[in-house]
Amino acid sequence: LPRLVREFVAQNNTSQIKHVIQILSQEFALSQHPHSRKGGLIGLAACSIALGKDSGLYLKELIEPVLTCFNDADSRLRYYACEALYNIVKVARGSVLPHFNVLFDGLSKLAADPDPNVKSGSELLDRLLKDIVTESNQFDLVGFIPLLRERIYSNNQYARQFIISWILVLESVPDINLLDYLPEILDGLFQILGDNSKEIRKMCEVALGEFLKEIKKNPSSVKFAEMANILVIHCQAADDLIQLTAMCWMREFIQLAGRVMLPYSSGILTAVLPCLSYDDRKKNIKEVANVCNQSLMKLVIPEDDEMDEAKPSVTIPAEPTSEESLSKPEAVTTGESQNELDVRALNQPLFFPCSCERIQVTLNLDGIVQVLDYHLSDTSIGMMTRIAVLKWLYHLYIKTPRKMFRHTDSLFPILLRTLSDESDEVILKDLELLAEIASSPAGQTEEGHVPSDGSDVRPAPVELHVPARPGQLSSSSTKGLECSPSTPTMNSYFYKFMINLLKRFSSERKLLEARGAFIIRQLCLLLNAENIFHSMADILLREEDLKFASTMVHTLNTILLTSSELFQLRNQLKDLKTPESRNLFCCLYRSWCHNPVTTVSLCFLTQNYKHAYDLIQKFSDLEVTVDFLTEVDKLVQLIECPIFTYLRLQLLDVKNNPYLIKALYGLLMLLPQSSAFQLLSHRLQCVPNPELMQTTDNTKPSTSFKRTAASNIDYTELLQHFEKVQNKHLEARHQRAGRAEQLDRRVVL
Repeated sequence: LPRLVREFVAQNNTSQIKHVIQILSQEFALSQHPHSRKGGLIGLAACSIALGKDSGLYLKELIEPVLTCFNDADSRLRYYACEALYNIVKVARGSVLPHFNVLFDGLSKLAADPDPNVKSGSELLDRLLKDIVTESNQFDLVGFIPLLRERIYSNNQYARQFIISWILVLESVPDINLLDYLPEILDGLFQILGDNSKEIRKMCEVALGEFLKEIKKNPSSVKFAEMANILVIHCQAADDLIQLTAMCWMREFIQLAGRVMLPYSSGILTAVLPCLSYDDRKKNIKEVANVCNQSLMKLVIPEDDEMDEAKPSVTIPAEPTSEESLSKPEAVTTGESQNELDVRALNQPLFFPCSCERIQVTLNLDGIVQVLDYHLSDTSIGMMTRIAVLKWLYHLYIKTPRKMFRHTDSLFPILLRTLSDESDEVILKDLELLAEIASSPAGQTEEGHVPSDGSDVRPAPVELHVPARPGQLSSSSTKGLECSPSTPTMNSYFYKFMINLLKRFSSERKLLEARGAFIIRQLCLLLNAENIFHSMADILLREEDLKFASTMVHTLNTILLTSSELFQLRNQLKDLKTPESRNLFCCLYRSWCHNPVTTVSLCFLTQNYKHAYDLIQKFSDLEVTVDFLTEVDKLVQLIECPIFTYLRLQLLDVKNNPYLIKALYGLLMLLPQSSAFQLLSHRLQCVPNPELMQTTDNTKPSTSFKRTAASNIDYTELLQHFEKVQNKHLEARHQRAGRAEQLDRRVVL
């Protein structure tokens, strides 16, 4: 047969050569008899050898029958087919490349063949074909990619190994740029990375590592946008190796592509945020996720607040340029299936970060805020994730306040609920965010209009000031307060925040008891302490729940007297030198009247000793309860604290402070024989020359500036207000007692 074929070649008798090949194919290789098929395969191989370099002219006729035999049920015959094709390819070399796809398809099937001899033969053929591809510069990569994309999803281990080996070979060929087609096969590679075989996983790791090296070397030719959602999917994989690898890729993508990744921020955050709460068993994933999170956050810049969301800022030929095309990636949330994400990834506009034209990406916050809101609302989410969410929101309010305030009404309730979190660190971040919302100029609505929430609308302007009351301050003093530099104007959300915070304390008494002081002290650090006390006092003045008002006033008073954060405010109240400080005192006093003992302590703090004495005289008309005596006991303990050092020293000046001593004696007379009684009694025994305590109505007032300044306050009106508030409390107690008595009667009946 070889001699006959050589003669035909010498005679250039093409028709006879084709006739010989046709007979070998139709009558032998495709025969029903197995031995005839074996003979036909051997004959085709011999014919190819005889043709030599001319075999390339007849490759289609030579290869097709051999490939058909790859599917034969007889393993021995499949081996003969593999051997025949090896000889055909070995002779033809580069001429077989136009037929590469059919050869690859056949080999991918033999790679998973159960017969070891067939598998061994296919490996020899595979190596030969790889050598040919490596040597050639005519490989049709474009035509091959669809087949590779199809075969890469095979679940057979041997087929997967075969696919990875070919990807590694193609990646190593300088003339073949497989990176351009990486989006087509990246998802399949991550699927293979989850294979049960350690060897295959290792091979896939190597392949992905090589691709990542190439991406770092040539970022300008990488289609980051087309692969973003593929990574988002695999960053959420249950397999640790897949998740870690995808997260490492995501980290590099964010750092290399920069703002090109912003349209996919919501999907990235969906994948990254849960990883931040991983324990030490997944420490590596957690660390990489943290870098991704920080890098993505840095991509948001102040210019994003100025861009018009209605106009697309990226225009690329043959791609959709509407807002819809840019906002698509933002819809990637945990509710979407992987298939939807995969389809979405293939439909995204292309971005080229290193092109000569500077590409700007419009930041659409809707998807980001939706993801952040979801993770903050989910009580099962770990502490570190919640902290990261709050940091993100804070960062967005700093960088893009104008756009973020459109979402404030929807975020505000969840931020208030977060104050009940178990973690102090979460509460601190939450307070920082709420403080930023309350103080940001971007939150100031037009004409002082308070944000939506009908129950929280304040009738007065949003600037914080004490409403003018008859006899309280002159008009000039009130005007001076409104524009006081020590009381900076807050935005519309500040007053809303204060109202809702007090509502939360009222509905969650445990929160007030456990974290109330902590929350208010932190707010005093983050915002203006005077504003906070001013506004809370103003709100509590109209509080209908008198019992809560009394408890809240007691809490605020304790903070005012004991917290180091309020040192400046205490000094301001202690002197009452300015109209603003006197106005603040009057505002606090009116609310402090909900609690008689705290009102006296406020007078002690502000050195209004005569008024304190007058108040104590009114205590005889009040219902003295155990709680009342307990508060008096605590006040005595406070007098012995460093806060009231100046008060104790003033006891040495009996002549100028007679009402201070009288007030202290009044407290002493209220107390039963207890440790507090003994403590105060011993203190008063240290007062020098008690005879000087006697005073008359003609006692000269102090010439100190403080007393002169405080004389502008109408103490008579304040005393009347105190009596009015206490009468309300007395009526409320009687009503509660009456309801309790009625309930008891019903129970008896």
